[in-house]
Amino acid sequence: MRNSIILTISLLLASGAAAETLSNGVVLPDVWPPDPALNFDPMPLPYLGEMRPDVIPVDNGRQLLVDTFLIESSSLRRVAHQPRKVDFNPVLRPETELEMGVYGTPGASAKDGGVWWDPADGVFKMWYEAGWLNKMAYAVSSDGIHWTRPQLDIVPGTNEIVPDIVADASTVWLDHFTDRPEERFKMFLRSPNSIPGSKERFNYGNCMVSADGIHWSTPARTGRCGDRSTIFYNPFRKVWVYSLRNAGNVNNSAIGRYRLYHESADFMEGAAWDYDSLRFWCGADYMDAADPYIGDRPQLYNLSATPYESIMLALPQIHLGPDNAVCKQRGVPKITELKVAYSRDGFHWDRSDRAEFICAERHPGAWDRGYVQSVGGICTIVGDELWFYYIGFSGRDDLRSNVYEKNGMHFGGSTGMAVMRRDGFVSHEADSSGGELLTRPIRFSGKHLFVNVDCDGSGSIAAEIIGADGKPVPGFELDKCRPLSTDSTIAQLSWKGKKNLAELAGQAVRIRFRLTDGALYSFWISPSEAGESLGFNAAGGPGFTGGVDTEGAAAYKVAKSYQINKHD
Repeated sequence: MRNSIILTISLLLASGAAAETLSNGVVLPDVWPPDPALNFDPMPLPYLGEMRPDVIPVDNGRQLLVDTFLIESSSLRRVAHQPRKVDFNPVLRPETELEMGVYGTPGASAKDGGVWWDPADGVFKMWYEAGWLNKMAYAVSSDGIHWTRPQLDIVPGTNEIVPDIVADASTVWLDHFTDRPEERFKMFLRSPNSIPGSKERFNYGNCMVSADGIHWSTPARTGRCGDRSTIFYNPFRKVWVYSLRNAGNVNNSAIGRYRLYHESADFMEGAAWDYDSLRFWCGADYMDAADPYIGDRPQLYNLSATPYESIMLALPQIHLGPDNAVCKQRGVPKITELKVAYSRDGFHWDRSDRAEFICAERHPGAWDRGYVQSVGGICTIVGDELWFYYIGFSGRDDLRSNVYEKNGMHFGGSTGMAVMRRDGFVSHEADSSGGELLTRPIRFSGKHLFVNVDCDGSGSIAAEIIGADGKPVPGFELDKCRPLSTDSTIAQLSWKGKKNLAELAGQAVRIRFRLTDGALYSFWISPSEAGESLGFNAAGGPGFTGGVDTEGAAAYKVAKSYQINKHD
């Protein structure tokens, strides 16, 4: 009894015992974060039920229709999409002496590292592991495709950074929201569980900050955590989230590898967690299908996330097997693949779409045969496109050393890209007979309605505004809307005789979209005709000046020359 009282008090103190309202209107419970049971069930989604607000504020970002949060009714068909791997992959492969590794196991993989657009310098930047279980390194690119390894002053003649720490799990984060220039970059870096010749077992990580992403502060040792732990920033709540893999033997857990949750408003201070006070967060569940050829129970290998527009976006890394011992005997990488997940409170993840988002190719000769992983920042935004950098390993069947570090299972780590339409995770589609989607009550302060829609040719989209009485607002009826027939990720809808939506600002209204022969991906209410969303822009991209879309159409103009699939 005494222990349960102490636990309750500690939870209240940790949460501050005060209700928190998010920008989407979701009110978090007084005790936060939650304390879910460790089991094999899918996560509950309270923000789609008892936590969903009666009226949803939509001022913060593009409103993605990935779940039912915004949808009251729909006759449209929901379709989930995946990115396309580019045909010039990988964009970074091991080439330098540093990338050959100390064990003769080459690698140039961002594991988890990070790929970011840095508006301060107008270039893409990558932090990655050079060689297997070796050192962190740094690369830059003017176009996000061709990468240069600058010679730095850390270890002269190389692009190595943080030479005193052997790299295994890492995340580098470009913090647009700090008011401390010397902490503009954050890094979490964990060494392997053990290093040959060392008597120390590395059950902890290190947190560091930097003004330039190259020269780093003295590391602050973290609390205990398992390997493949990562971090990300949740700007909706202004907290750093430490996504920690359970430490110890995963076979002692009923669900194998899973994640523990820790959060802190201060990145460096948050490093000092007590492992025994961490609570279970999430793992794989019974809806994760086992690989039919391997047969092992799926496990959650990693969960990295990023703020994208009005949601938190994650790419859960699902481990399908085989076990490390089997891979070691065969010299092949284990099969991990990336799925997709969405959250509106930063803790509970909607994994309705279980198809592989970025798959392992699985066949000999493929650079991403297995061990596919995400990178810090998850994706960059390049005009009409989202670029997902990811890593994979080719393996080498003829290297079957009993020394873990020299085995072929981790041979050939490289970094590649996959591309998809901006906001293109889920579409709601209609054929020639048409269909409608009605939103739940929303409230906004903006003036201009924008949509991301593909209804080019014979298709069209129009909308009407529904008032609190359930009837169309005069002047905003469907027959007064100027229909669009276009394929655009930033298209404005308007009504005849109405300059904008300003007269409806602050009111609870619903939007009824009417669509034929097309697909609707998102909508948003912008403060100007430039179409800026004021949402979060993940790892950024050409044309953006910070972590929020304040540019709208202007960013598209800058990004046009960068796009993989350049549009007219």
